[in-house]
Amino acid sequence: MSGQPNDQKSDPTPPPFDPSKPSVPISYPIKTLEDLENGSYYKSFHYPFNKTSVPLRPNTGLAQRPRVLVCHDMQGGYVDDKWIQGGENSGAYAIWHWYLIDVFVYFSHYLVTLPPPCWTNTAHTHGVKVLGTFIVEGEEGTATCNKMLSTKESAHKYAELLVELAVALGFDGWLVHNMLLIQSQSQRYDSVTIDGTLSWQNQLNEENKPFFDISDGIFVNYLWEKDDPKLSATVAGDRKLDVYMGIDVFGRGTYGGGQWTTNVALEVIKKDDVSAAIFAPGWVYETKQPPDFQTAQNRWWSLVEKSWGIVQNYPKTLPFYSNFDQGRGNHISVDGAQVLSTQWNNISSQTFQPFLEYVDDSTSKTIEVRVDFKEASFNGGGNITFKGTLEAGASFSTRLFSGQLLTGPLPIYFTYSVKSEGNSHLGLSLELSSETEGKKKLFLASQGTNQFSSEVLLPRRLTTPDNAPGWVMQEVSIAMNGYTLTEIHAVCYKQQPEITNTTEYFAVLGDIKISTSSKNTEFPPSTSWIVNGQDIEWGTSQGSKTLSLKISWKPEDEKGPLFPKYNIYVEKLSKQSIRTLRGTLESVREYIGVAHIEAFYVSQLVIPSDTSSLKFIIQVCNVDGASQNLDDAPFFQLDVQSSTNILSLLFGCLPSLVKNIIAYL
Repeated sequence: MSGQPNDQKSDPTPPPFDPSKPSVPISYPIKTLEDLENGSYYKSFHYPFNKTSVPLRPNTGLAQRPRVLVCHDMQGGYVDDKWIQGGENSGAYAIWHWYLIDVFVYFSHYLVTLPPPCWTNTAHTHGVKVLGTFIVEGEEGTATCNKMLSTKESAHKYAELLVELAVALGFDGWLVHNMLLIQSQSQRYDSVTIDGTLSWQNQLNEENKPFFDISDGIFVNYLWEKDDPKLSATVAGDRKLDVYMGIDVFGRGTYGGGQWTTNVALEVIKKDDVSAAIFAPGWVYETKQPPDFQTAQNRWWSLVEKSWGIVQNYPKTLPFYSNFDQGRGNHISVDGAQVLSTQWNNISSQTFQPFLEYVDDSTSKTIEVRVDFKEASFNGGGNITFKGTLEAGASFSTRLFSGQLLTGPLPIYFTYSVKSEGNSHLGLSLELSSETEGKKKLFLASQGTNQFSSEVLLPRRLTTPDNAPGWVMQEVSIAMNGYTLTEIHAVCYKQQPEITNTTEYFAVLGDIKISTSSKNTEFPPSTSWIVNGQDIEWGTSQGSKTLSLKISWKPEDEKGPLFPKYNIYVEKLSKQSIRTLRGTLESVREYIGVAHIEAFYVSQLVIPSDTSSLKFIIQVCNVDGASQNLDDAPFFQLDVQSSTNILSLLFGCLPSLVKNIIAYL
């Protein structure tokens, strides 16, 4: 450090976080009332990156039935999920049982806890509302309350500031803890009573009902007794569904003990016709429940499903797409070709999650079914792997999705990718229902289907990319006007008679798409985008040149279509073009990340010494899983600063430097 004696070691502590300076985009809370009031968050370099890219589906109101609210409180928040463009920990915490959730709260003990956009993106994809947290605690909290509530106008002002934040970032409201805000669209926590005392009531009663009356709901503290849900329902009257009885998954005095007996409390709450608020489901992750996180997570959420049932249905609208990505993994693929072979995590990358049923006794299943991160993926970093034993003529079926998709007069197209070994075959079973025609089953399978009694539709085989070896893409259309698609199952089967004597079964389902057209997605040409580079900073690291910059893009036509995802690549073009008989040899396109808004920050990209320019390619991806051809994608090209230029700049400074030294002497 400047000014230190030569024998003193430099301070290893990093400099204080300065949100105004360009750096790898992160999510962070607002810690003081002053920062909330002066709007400094909106001036942050990180602010635009924190906006959600997935709006909540239109008309997604809270259902008129008992609901499930999940409050995520883990390690103080902002752990792996703070890295907006993704991190490097494939073991990062994630939730993928969104079909069991109505409302998601991102909770921490900062004054204003803003949900990282990854949570809002995936929750909104699945039809789940997202709340941030406003909390005041201790002596500092008392001072904050005194200032906020000094006048009615002041209370209104701060409530409006919180509403503006939620609107600007794209989440849906607030959990307000330990105080009352006037006219705030909020979920109220059971803490302060009407006389201003911090006293948990563990039920809705006359001590806290005035707060309940001016908010969207109340989160009842988790130390309630067996009769409290029923008593709270009586006090709430017509609004009993807005009473959320708390359950602490860690089991700290919670009814039923939480943990692996969380279902005890859920069943009492459901019976008394109020809603549930599940606090800290990250217990499974934090306490390292055996045998591994994915298995333990599936087992724990199966308790919720058995006690409460499914609360979200999809597909509901078209197009519908899933590559079964959980937002973490060990590789990433695009159209069957692997583009990344290292660990990563990014919850924003989750697509619709399958409703896979958990079975306690694995020996009762002939086929093990799991979302897998090791087997090659067709798109993203996940897939569903089916592995086990199966006799010829036998079949195995498992639920993928529970839908509520009303079909119209036009046909709908099912497209799915499969990779299998030997005589292992994989098809899709569809369940549909009609008020006039009743229920109907359709089976989509390419061959060996004589053993199935339901109506069989034979898909056509699509052309797969040359760099996607082993993958087979199938497509079939159905015309079922007036029917509702209610279930999608995967069916494992073998041809009969058996070609080989083995009973081993192995198949991978890469992705599934349902759409109203068989045509390929048309993307805007590269010329229809405006692409810019900003905050360009050159540097060195371990003797190599580095580059950091922000790349942003937007359609030339402001009314152009918006896309949910962009894959970012870089071509490092050398100084001397290598030519062959066919022309210039193509440079390697290196995948460097994914963006869910129209901007991406490149941090300390290492540049080989023979590189003359860098071409950053923005591959546009559609909601139906389609990706633009890289040759047609928008790009930003930047000449690399040469060492000669840098030396010239240095030598140009020498005369004035020498002059200053002489003057000093």
